[in-house]
Amino acid sequence: MLRIFQQTLTKPVVFEGVGLHSGKKSKIKILPNDDEGILFKRVDIFKNNVIVADYKNVSSTTLSTTLMNKYGIKVSTVEHLLAALYISGIDSAIVEIDNDEVPIMDGSAKEFIDVLKNVKLKKSSKKIKYIKILEKIEMTDGNRKIQISPKDTFEVDFELNFKNTVIGKQRNIINFHSNNLKEVEESRTFCLYEDIQKIKKMGLAKGGSLDNAVVVDGDKVINDKGLRNKKEFVNHKILDL
Repeated sequence: MLRIFQQTLTKPVVFEGVGLHSGKKSKIKILPNDDEGILFKRVDIFKNNVIVADYKNVSSTTLSTTLMNKYGIKVSTVEHLLAALYISGIDSAIVEIDNDEVPIMDGSAKEFIDVLKNVKLKKSSKKIKYIKILEKIEMTDGNRKIQISPKDTFEVDFELNFKNTVIGKQRNIINFHSNNLKEVEESRTFCLYEDIQKIKKMGLAKGGSLDNAVVVDGDKVINDKGLRNKKEFVNHKILDL
């Protein structure tokens, strides 16, 4: 059964780490929010520093998701944290951050969720605003396609197709209301070893390492412990979505 009222935390939680693309250390404090929605607050800036987590504020999706308010204040790589809040049932929160990029932690949502699941939640007086899809919507970009169709629950059917034989063609279907989400939560961001220099030339991945990303070199995963689950690549894309 769908919840009627929003939920927020009963106490603050803190995370620290390095930004995947900036390489800068950052600290976030997630606070209860008795109003509605998820708000990012840049505490290193003292004016016009609140950014609402709303699709209308997405300013870039180049290898991460960046949100920007109307004053040009940004916060980037928000996708794993927002997924963790969603999976944890947190609809309202203020995320204070002392930099422009959310820490990447281990490259998945696991470390966020491990802490959030132990925090008691409280019901807000604000009702949840659900989006009901009434008709099929489809967008195609070359060989890539996304389609949103009416359904009474939130289900993701994702297929990725890489020339690399380790990643290959992977597909998974996850219902966020009825499936066990452990493998989605723990699945890490990934890249091909051959692409690392290209990404770095773009000024990105300055904080990337084998501690926060799966790296595939030819026919092998070079991380010591390998993959966390058989479909980690497509499961991470489901987490991002």
